[in-house]
Amino acid sequence: MTSHVYLLRHGQTEWSESGRHTGRSDIPLTDEGVQQARRAGAVLARLRGTDRPAALVLSSPRERAWRTAELAGLEAERTEELAEWHYGDYEGLTTPQIRETVAGWTVWTHPVPGGETHDEVAARAAAVVERARRALVGGDVVLVGHGHFSRVLIAAWLGLPPKDGVHFGLDPAGLAVLGDERGDPQVRRLNVPAWEVDVV
Repeated sequence: MTSHVYLLRHGQTEWSESGRHTGRSDIPLTDEGVQQARRAGAVLARLRGTDRPAALVLSSPRERAWRTAELAGLEAERTEELAEWHYGDYEGLTTPQIRETVAGWTVWTHPVPGGETHDEVAARAAAVVERARRALVGGDVVLVGHGHFSRVLIAAWLGLPPKDGVHFGLDPAGLAVLGDERGDPQVRRLNVPAWEVDVV
């Protein structure tokens, strides 16, 4: 059986719902986020189609991520390598608020004062991709993290720069599946929602 990398974004938080950039702030899941995380675990199990434990399960150390992993039935190693983009001075702000002083700002195209550069985020993503590729020899890899950084991870998997993460959507508790086709990196599924799954 071919092994894959599964990316799971954390469930909804108050800040994700309102569009506030959430990097190092430890914002908990909402009640809806808890339900999303549980449903995502069921969706992940269906996508994997096996009871065999994953070879590697990693989570960001932020509560919204590791709690999502727990609720999804995963025992994850916590690592700062999977932390969200450090937004520095823009932490807690929405894009419209930032654009009041920096016209046309996006995290993909502009600097983040006091936070991580695109190169720094790309280096972290490359390290995670390298670790995931090594682990794939032993089975699936599951990475539980955040919106922007997971999108950078998808770009890194494909050999693209971090700014190209803009092209990959990933909603709260959404799943992406990465793999290869005869040695060429591939996005096999993108933004699989944790919807319409009964949670007991």
